[in-house]
Amino acid sequence: MLYNLSRVRGHIPFLLLLLLHVVIARPLFPLPSKTSNEDKKPIQTFRPYNIAHRGSNGEIPEETTAAYLRAIEEGADFIETDILASKDGALICFHDVTLDELTDVSSRKEFANRRRTYEVEWLNVTGWFVVDFTLEELKTLKLKQRYPFRDQQYNGKYSIITFEEFISIALDASRTVGIYPEIKDPVHINKHVKWADGKTFEDKFVDTLLKYGYKGQYMSENWLKQPLFIQSFAPSSLVHVSKLTDSPKIFLIDDFTIRTQDTNQSYWEITSDDYLAYISNYVVGLGPWKDTIVPVANNYLMAPSDLVARAHAHNLQVHPYTYRNENQFLHFNFHQDPYAEYNFWINTVGVDGLFTDFTGSVHQYQELTSPHPKDATANNLLAKIAQMIAAYEGL
Repeated sequence: MLYNLSRVRGHIPFLLLLLLHVVIARPLFPLPSKTSNEDKKPIQTFRPYNIAHRGSNGEIPEETTAAYLRAIEEGADFIETDILASKDGALICFHDVTLDELTDVSSRKEFANRRRTYEVEWLNVTGWFVVDFTLEELKTLKLKQRYPFRDQQYNGKYSIITFEEFISIALDASRTVGIYPEIKDPVHINKHVKWADGKTFEDKFVDTLLKYGYKGQYMSENWLKQPLFIQSFAPSSLVHVSKLTDSPKIFLIDDFTIRTQDTNQSYWEITSDDYLAYISNYVVGLGPWKDTIVPVANNYLMAPSDLVARAHAHNLQVHPYTYRNENQFLHFNFHQDPYAEYNFWINTVGVDGLFTDFTGSVHQYQELTSPHPKDATANNLLAKIAQMIAAYEGL
């Protein structure tokens, strides 16, 4: 049944009177991060997770406060980030080990002599490296959009944030929002950053999570209050972290041609049944690049591999990356329609979560195709209000 919205709008004062006692009676609470989150709307667990890849970075420069707040506003289940370490051991949110592409470092004369060449993931890389800057210095840099075809109006307006600042964004949200941090390039970090207490990058990473109450196995009471997935491309880091926390972990998998950054194993080795059986002792899921699940030729999808089915057989979730709305990222099969892509991956391939640059699009698709069961209650309430107004008009 359709209702006349103009009639409803005309009686807004009437509706406000009906609800006024509820507003007046609502107590004031401190920020959610400073109190129990038992009263927050829980995270949904009945449909694939909407994972905000570096925030809503299709709209706002990645891994900024604004990008994460936007993603939460748009309905993200999890906000995702990459964790690196500064020269003085501070954990920050930044994807690249070099600052060249995403900051204004190249225009900063005071840092002109910081350019270096280091080996990273088996290759020599030249640039301004995060590990050569203190947190104070990193905070002075301004961030910009990675892709030139995306909105450039926010360039230069935001700074790098710390891991703790990222956590506070999730904890201070008005509903339960999970975090999905990556232990980024741990071999590189541990080589160039040393902590006075002798701890490793992985140790500091877990210490930070525990400090803010992140603990508990997947779907445990603690996990549901503060949802978390720990991710990494480095299997040895995931094994080490498993000794420090029982929080769920995701093993990231790269392109067919890329070997693991710490154990130098091939894609085929780490996706074998034997390896899936081994890694399932430490992780709850895989995070593969989506084109390794369904190979692509000439921008057309080929027949899907059996990776998802085999992962599920080992009781592993699958959260592929990265879903982007722009035509240059959409394979021809989807006819420039990101909803068609979501439908294929969720209903045909059967994935359990999606890393996306456009959180709002995934959320709208999910709300249209698999709305939250409680939304039915809200719809019923709207119907009752409309009936009340109709009866009131008839008096």
